[in-house]
Amino acid sequence: MRILFVADVVGHPGRAAVERLVPRLRAELALDLVVINGENIADGRGITARLGDALFAAGADAVTLGNHTFARRGVGEYLEREPRIVRPANLLEGTPGRGLCVVPGRDGTPVAVLNLLGARYLEPACSPFEIVASLVDQAAARAKVIIVDMHAEVTSEKVAMGRHLAGRVTAVLGTHTHVQTNDAAVLRGGTAYLTDAGMTGPHDSVIGVKTEIVLRRFLTQLPQKFETAEGDVRLEGALIECDPSTGRATAIETFRRRL
Repeated sequence: MRILFVADVVGHPGRAAVERLVPRLRAELALDLVVINGENIADGRGITARLGDALFAAGADAVTLGNHTFARRGVGEYLEREPRIVRPANLLEGTPGRGLCVVPGRDGTPVAVLNLLGARYLEPACSPFEIVASLVDQAAARAKVIIVDMHAEVTSEKVAMGRHLAGRVTAVLGTHTHVQTNDAAVLRGGTAYLTDAGMTGPHDSVIGVKTEIVLRRFLTQLPQKFETAEGDVRLEGALIECDPSTGRATAIETFRRRL
């Protein structure tokens, strides 16, 4: 089974990359499933129902989110009615949406997709380590193939989660920092791991924001209104291969394609 995980989609440039590239990549790479992190698609902060639907129309089978999940008004209603989108599971009980979904692959194989939020600096209701065992058990009852989006600021927390879940899930993929790391590996027990899958959007920028705005903030320490950059648009992420009968990953590699 071949799964493409598409890293944080930033603004209109990131959406354009998804809409133009994902349909052709599904055929070119013989993909069985596409998972996209869409928490920055709404001009760099959050998601809307219209933009979420655009990701599904472009070929996403599931969409994950992160710390900006509720940045846009009315998104809670969308999360409640769209079963293919997941927000971090370790938010307060009663928060709209779900932290786990199960979607079919190309041949109908069920795939569970989980979303976690790192505890350091992002302030979820509880540590992802506190709830992940129960969440994985719920996923395993419904699917052999389990993909975890670990949306976190701190590298060590992502690495620790990868080791913690080694042999229990198909893949642990880090998101949030927008800089693709060079540590893709299959861990013991057949778990694919990557500390950060990167960013789908404008790379002539500071992690998606116009460079001059970020520099002005660092140089003056004054608040600035962030604007999404436009140049050097790329789709980044990870390509995973796994055995659908066991859920064990056999390969992972970083992925990058210019628009």
